[in-house]
Amino acid sequence: MRRSVNWLLRQIANLYQIERLLRESRAGRAQRQAIRTAQSAMIVRRIRAALLRIRGRYLPQSALGRGISYVLDQWPALERFLQDGRLEIDNNLCENAIRPTAVGKKNWLFVGAADAGQRGAILYTIVESCRRQGIDPLAYLGDVLTRLPKMLITEVASITPQAWAKAQRQPPELKVAS
Repeated sequence: MRRSVNWLLRQIANLYQIERLLRESRAGRAQRQAIRTAQSAMIVRRIRAALLRIRGRYLPQSALGRGISYVLDQWPALERFLQDGRLEIDNNLCENAIRPTAVGKKNWLFVGAADAGQRGAILYTIVESCRRQGIDPLAYLGDVLTRLPKMLITEVASITPQAWAKAQRQPPELKVAS
């Protein structure tokens, strides 16, 4: 058992090593997908084959038996990162982004009106989207909230954090007036 588990952990470590190198090289979507197809897909196939092979060695209700069944039941979702270079191998970025909210929610339980939670979630989403784009949330909100009342619904897509960051990177003479 120990050898099987250690082997599986080494394979998972190999996948994360590939992802670390992709992040460090700032690989784009197409490059991430190509490298994953060339390197990660083979490792993922080996892991699945090993899990299918060892599943019968463990009682279905044992901790390892339940773990193997859970992983195999989730397999299509686990493989999704291989087909789309935009996706991360896991949801750690999201988990880390919402951690302050999760930790603080008991402290904020009775703050605001009944629908304050939904408004708070929207604001957290905007702030974290800004952070992911490497932009100052206060600068973004200050600009967008002053322009928003005069905008048409068809222009809203131009003020998402991603579109806003892209517009900020353009030289001033190339910026499109909103």
